[in-house]
Amino acid sequence: MPSAAPIAPAAAAPARRRPVDRIITIALLAYGLVNVIVTAVSYLDLPTAMNETMKILGIDGEFTNFAQGRLWGTFAVVVLVVGWALTALLSVRRLRRGKLTWWVPVVGAVATTIMVSICIMVPMLGDPAFMAYVESMAKP
Repeated sequence: MPSAAPIAPAAAAPARRRPVDRIITIALLAYGLVNVIVTAVSYLDLPTAMNETMKILGIDGEFTNFAQGRLWGTFAVVVLVVGWALTALLSVRRLRRGKLTWWVPVVGAVATTIMVSICIMVPMLGDPAFMAYVESMAKP
């Protein structure tokens, strides 16, 4: 009886190189990081940002929900940073595996923006001047 040669496990398929995908993914992550830094600075002083927003919208009065603005502005910053970090982590893992990745920063940005918008809406909806504006828009 001839002895059987040991069977080698099938070699894993090499990861596909996608240089354009890599460049686009890294560019989107870099843009996102700059956006997170600039936006985080603004959200750490959310009452001032809300006053500017209200002026742009033509809302009479000033933002007065300071305590909630500071609290939820800080939450928004945490959500921004964690959202970007998770997006970057998932993107790097997919890039290393050679998988198509450009869409991960896009989906991460959309998901993070939705969560941050909720954080910002809480103090806005609790502000008397903003709610008076909303009520005036609802009247014919």
